[in-house]
Amino acid sequence: MKAKKKIMVGLLCLLLISTPARPAATVAAFPIIGLIKEAVKKVILAIDLRIQRLQNKTIWLQNAQKKLENTLSKLKLDEISEWTQKQKDLYKNYYDELMKVKSIITYYQRIRDITQKQVRLVKDYERAWGLFQQDGHFNADELDYMQKVYSGILNESMKNIDQIFLVLDSFTTQMSDAKRLEIINATADKIDSNYNDLSLFNRQNILLSLQRAKTKKDVNAVKKFYGIPN
Repeated sequence: MKAKKKIMVGLLCLLLISTPARPAATVAAFPIIGLIKEAVKKVILAIDLRIQRLQNKTIWLQNAQKKLENTLSKLKLDEISEWTQKQKDLYKNYYDELMKVKSIITYYQRIRDITQKQVRLVKDYERAWGLFQQDGHFNADELDYMQKVYSGILNESMKNIDQIFLVLDSFTTQMSDAKRLEIINATADKIDSNYNDLSLFNRQNILLSLQRAKTKKDVNAVKKFYGIPN
């Protein structure tokens, strides 16, 4: 009986040693995810507040401009010629300010689009990473490698958020429109690159899982697991 007990204990120890333990880090999300989500939330809130203020200013300017136009249309030709330079300058100022405000709103909307791409990147990462950790076709070393790749992509995307804050701050500094547009375009290109890298890496991992499926039933199960139509 003692001999049998020793054999059972030995088999149990062998099973525990031979089963690859998945690192604890694969269970939880990367700490940077919390930082990215918090930063993105701040950006979206700041942009929405600024757009709302600018839209209110746009309405006020449009109303003021309309009143000036109505006044001008009611004046007779001889009165128009006597219209003071001050009134003409005021009309021009309203028009110039309105164009400036509309331009800034366009910038903000472009920044918001970039930020939304960042949101999609995080959501796609969280979904894929959660599934890969449950997929029995990957061992601990492979999950550890995935973690490193994802960490690199997420760290790069965090730099894009820093650039977005730089652009937001630029509206209170003397940065030129050309420089501001340059930063916005560069940031958009980078976040697109990060998102494409993440999507490609996810597809490669799913394909690897499919290749490791031994039977048609297993293949169909993997497709269903990742939401791939048959």
